[in-house]
Amino acid sequence: MPISVLMPQMGESIAEGTLVRWLKKVGDSVDRDEPLFEISTDKVDAEIPSPAEGVLAAINVEEGGTATVNSVVAVIALVGDDAAAAASSATPDAAVAPAPHEPSVAASPRPQVSRSGTGLTPDEVHRQKSSPLVRKIAREHGVDLTQIAGSGLGGRVTKTDIHRFIEGAPADARSSSTPVQVGDRVEKLSVMRRKIAEHMVFSRRTSAHVHTVFHVNFSTVAGVRAAKKADYERVGVKLTYMAFIAKAVVDAIGRYPVINASLDGDDIIYKADVNLGIAVALDNGLIVPVVKGAGTMGMADLARSIADVAARARAKKLMPDEVSGGTFTITNPGQSGAQFGLPIINQPQVAILCVGAVEKRPVVVNDAIGIRLMSYLTLGFDHRLIDGAVADAFMVDVKRQIENFDPANV
Repeated sequence: MPISVLMPQMGESIAEGTLVRWLKKVGDSVDRDEPLFEISTDKVDAEIPSPAEGVLAAINVEEGGTATVNSVVAVIALVGDDAAAAASSATPDAAVAPAPHEPSVAASPRPQVSRSGTGLTPDEVHRQKSSPLVRKIAREHGVDLTQIAGSGLGGRVTKTDIHRFIEGAPADARSSSTPVQVGDRVEKLSVMRRKIAEHMVFSRRTSAHVHTVFHVNFSTVAGVRAAKKADYERVGVKLTYMAFIAKAVVDAIGRYPVINASLDGDDIIYKADVNLGIAVALDNGLIVPVVKGAGTMGMADLARSIADVAARARAKKLMPDEVSGGTFTITNPGQSGAQFGLPIINQPQVAILCVGAVEKRPVVVNDAIGIRLMSYLTLGFDHRLIDGAVADAFMVDVKRQIENFDPANV
């Protein structure tokens, strides 16, 4: 029997993905777990492996096309099967949307559904045609989804639809505010860049962003790191400043659990686990892989896990569950020399820590000027849930741990 290749679910609340590139063509042999195609969603770019060994018999989604989760994007004929027969059995209705800004060929109009014909209210119909994330946005902004004409498959309301509705823009609006001059280079936003833009605007609109900045002395950490670095390297672990920061953060979250919570309407959800997101810069955007269960890890496991997910993020080797479920995020522009930053919260989280450059600076020590290894740590927090006093108490905790790091914990 031929094997259907499905569009995977790359994270919670993800309903579709854009097929960026096929790594094989029809007729090519593929091995099980060999990279087959590359997709892009609003959470991650990833190479998707083949689910079976055989021959790529049919491709249902061309490069640039968007497919819903669990729709058939290709068919693989198993070894010994007739590839042509397998291709003929491919599901014709793979729930594929055209690439952005491309016309739809033989597109049928969105069906009009009435209560009398289906037994469903308009709200129930739209609930079937919108993702949990879209419904969450609607709740937070008091939007009636029945008032939005969905542009997705079968009239499904997408994030872009609801954002445009909230902003009052027509569904087919196109920006013309920036004139193109002779010699200007024009290129389309990548899928990842476009999704990042949507998320950032959505987060700024959703959360009441406030930032608090602490100047932290890393001299003690530098001494502990120098003493322990060789021991870690012997077991294949690179001991970085990020590992010390992450350890201080997850320990402090245990004492200030609201930092690790989320808001769902009028409900506060206190997360049972600390799932630590680590922002990783890519050539074409930013990705936040998640270290699950970070709150229960010792320094060695935490350091190893952070290095592992960061490396696989850059190599596009992350698994779907490694880009979802984060409860708190750390971003580190300091590695590029930034003194400090004012980061945007990674929804639906309520706080994010930004790490500035760790470098020697003159500071006042016992009424004299001394040289110490310093860094600015910035906490961005959602003032809807977290008060400044709580945010500052959390940061005092993190600062105290870093400046008095116990070598026994390394």
